[in-house]
Amino acid sequence: MPSPFFETVAAAVERAIHDAETELPADVVSVLQTAYANETSSVARGEYENIFANLKIAKERDVPICQDTGLIVLYITLPPEIPYSAELFEAAEEGVRRATVSVPLRPNAVNPLSRKNSGDNCGEGIPAIHIRPGEKFTVTVLPKGAGSENMSQIKMMLPSEVDKIPEFVADVARTAGSRPCPPIIVGVGIGGTFDTASALAKEALLEPIDQMDDFEQEICDRINELGIGPMGLGGKTTALAVKVKRGACHTASLPVAVNIQCWCCRRRTVEL
Repeated sequence: MPSPFFETVAAAVERAIHDAETELPADVVSVLQTAYANETSSVARGEYENIFANLKIAKERDVPICQDTGLIVLYITLPPEIPYSAELFEAAEEGVRRATVSVPLRPNAVNPLSRKNSGDNCGEGIPAIHIRPGEKFTVTVLPKGAGSENMSQIKMMLPSEVDKIPEFVADVARTAGSRPCPPIIVGVGIGGTFDTASALAKEALLEPIDQMDDFEQEICDRINELGIGPMGLGGKTTALAVKVKRGACHTASLPVAVNIQCWCCRRRTVEL
């Protein structure tokens, strides 16, 4: 029989997934509303109205906002009294399996070569689970759809190319075009190693998007100058926000990763 700890974690993961999949965070809704208010294109305004109608129906019917319910990425913080154990990972996976049925989620996890679907959104290395020490025991869910994930890039830049980072990020957005369902949120990871830069870029998507520093705003302005607009049909806003996370790197290296998120920036944190 599963332990009380196992059941608590599994239930928390299931609840966080449900809430993330069915209702957007307040900061994301607020930025979407601001973009709509500032838009002059009738076509772009119509796309925002479709988005708001979608959100309303999802909330009223308690169903996922998007048909691509994504792969589940989990961020868990552990206080000193909670053990880092195999049971923790097993309980988190069980929460994903339960949510696949109860939310419900589209089964998205497949073997990368045979393409065989597990049917429960779990597989080797999936859900992706990141565990850090913290003052509180929390579970944060970030469902990640493939349309936006497929447009992400990483580049090992030269240390002398710091001033070219905004250009690279904007070029990633230009290449992505309409495919990630804009207006997008752009997570940028700068520094670390090849693998940690991409992790920083994804973690940046957990940050509130209703505020940006000067560097983030500069990159966001460059992307919005592209005029791609909502769903690629033109408009003032191609990127709702750019969020940057930094990490120390080798003196001879400058990794820069860009993780694209669609307008449906789903995330939810549950404290246990």
